[in-house]
Amino acid sequence: MSNLPTIEELKENWDAVREKVTKAATASVRNPEEITIVAVSKTHPPEIISLAVQAGIMTFGENYAQELRDKHDYLSVLQLRQPEWHFIGHLQTNKVKYIAPFVDLIHSVDSVHLALEISAHAKKNNRTIDILLQVNTSGELNKSGCEPEEVAVLAKSVMNIENIRLQGLMTIGSFSDDESVIRREYGLLRSLKQEISGFIPPENLIHLSMGMSGDYETAISEGSTIVRIGTAIFGTRTYN
Repeated sequence: MSNLPTIEELKENWDAVREKVTKAATASVRNPEEITIVAVSKTHPPEIISLAVQAGIMTFGENYAQELRDKHDYLSVLQLRQPEWHFIGHLQTNKVKYIAPFVDLIHSVDSVHLALEISAHAKKNNRTIDILLQVNTSGELNKSGCEPEEVAVLAKSVMNIENIRLQGLMTIGSFSDDESVIRREYGLLRSLKQEISGFIPPENLIHLSMGMSGDYETAISEGSTIVRIGTAIFGTRTYN
């Protein structure tokens, strides 16, 4: 494995992101402690996870179920403390089994069928798994997520399913340089969360997962509680 960043470099990147998150939160008169930074480690080798854990990063996001399982197992073999694992990609029902024993939060639930599958595997593992509903706020055909007008019905359908706990909503913003477009999409997700808080207790509905390396400061100003940061922490993937 060549050209891996050092623990010191990862810590420096992490601290820089944390500082920007704090500034963005303060500018929006928000408590920075309310915002979770998920280090998006998808496609990076497991060795970089162990270095990042040693650098003090303890929340990771992965897009592929088997890759997430393998990284979890890698840390177990090293006997390193397990971080908090978030699944942030499109999740196929036949892949739920790989992550159900340990995943902390699944961001990408977009159907009752998937919610029921997560419930079944959570029950097998004697767990309750926290979930977010993914919403396609941009209308782009290549993006997963339920339609905004479907959110209330989906939330009502999953809120009482056993062994899962609905904690909020997630979206992926448009890859646009137009901040007004991004702000409109994130504002829509915030308003949808407000809508479903009419029948889900607000203390249970705690998260808006929105914002990535290029737009997380805008997302924070629109109410994000979870930002998903990859490149700003790990750099562009160039490892062999």
